Amino acid sequence: MKRTVAILALVLAVTVAAAGQRGGARGPAPSSEQNPPLAKTETEKRILSSLDDIVKAGELYANVPAADGRLLRVLTEAVNAKNVIEIGTSTGISGLWFCLALQKTGGKLTTFELDPGRAATARAHFKNAGVDRVVTLVEGDAHQNIARLKDPIDVVFIDAEKQGYVDYLNKLLPLVRPGGLILAHNVNMVQDYMKVVRTNPDLETLVYMEGGGLAVTLKKR
Repeated sequence: MKRTVAILALVLAVTVAAAGQRGGARGPAPSSEQNPPLAKTETEKRILSSLDDIVKAGELYANVPAADGRLLRVLTEAVNAKNVIEIGTSTGISGLWFCLALQKTGGKLTTFELDPGRAATARAHFKNAGVDRVVTLVEGDAHQNIARLKDPIDVVFIDAEKQGYVDYLNKLLPLVRPGGLILAHNVNMVQDYMKVVRTNPDLETLVYMEGGGLAVTLKKR
């Protein structure tokens, strides 16, 4: 029953997101900036406050926009994710969106970043938001480092160098549990990746374009 509810929640989340992108007879839906997320708990308030501070400081290098970040959170919480893998930490914005969900699901985030400077900035943001206890940040070449992963994965998020997307997918897909998600950012720039996920009968892919272009791929049961 729990799995059924999670899948229904996932489908609803993607459908609502797509509807927000298109608008309708009543006019376009409000943007993420016009309709910001509301904190339910003090923990959530602290994370959202940290996100606001980062944006105001202009630390937006290679990070997801709020529209995509909110969808990351919704999808992660909908599937009750316990183990999230992120390729491309940057300065930690997407990681904070994941943590909004993980502090509800009791899960953890393992995130991989090549650049030491961005990794240090991300660590500071995670600590400031009070989520550093649920985040493991691994520095170095993710193509090599992800080979050490062994545990089943609920959600994968790929947002790194575009020519590496297919390799990341091939290495991580065997660990993604049936019913798990593979999320890929800036998919208009990775046609080879999109061809792979759209021609694999084990996968179902939708694309959400309100933000930076997010492919949502379900690993079928």
